[in-house]
Amino acid sequence: MSDPSDRTTVTAPASDPTSAGAPATPAGEPSTLMAEGRPAPPDQDRPAGPTAGRSTVPARSERGARARQARVVVRKLGPWSVLKISFLFYVCVLVVFLGAMLILYGALGAIGLLDTVSGLIEDLGWSEGFEIHGDWLFTRALAIGFGLVVLWTLINVFVAFLYNLLSDIVGGIEVTLSERR
Repeated sequence: MSDPSDRTTVTAPASDPTSAGAPATPAGEPSTLMAEGRPAPPDQDRPAGPTAGRSTVPARSERGARARQARVVVRKLGPWSVLKISFLFYVCVLVVFLGAMLILYGALGAIGLLDTVSGLIEDLGWSEGFEIHGDWLFTRALAIGFGLVVLWTLINVFVAFLYNLLSDIVGGIEVTLSERR
């Protein structure tokens, strides 16, 4: 514990706002903040009188519980950030699609539907010795999926460039942001 005589109080003129958010004290009266920025203990350096125990900061209900809102305009989209986000998004979509396809292929193979379809195609005479090969399906699906990832990523970057051109003419998209309380 420190000695109370080592603590010094800071006095601030009435016109100076305090940086800690505490209310300014009248000129000549000691502040309740110590020089180190910590509040003074309740029994030390407090003025005695009718306002000694009252806070001058209004309570939350007095200030109002309105949420703050700000309106911002999206003027430019960074093509590089659109490229990165789009690429990662479409890669995630591809992984989810391939995972769902793998689960479906495994379930259809487990119930014997793939063998039944192969036998049906042979019976109809469309192909002799027909089999459904999972590795062939998944390599083609991966190649087509990666091509679509690149295609849709480039389309999104093109749309970002187009948006930047049009926002110079129209002014961009206005978005209202609000803070929850």
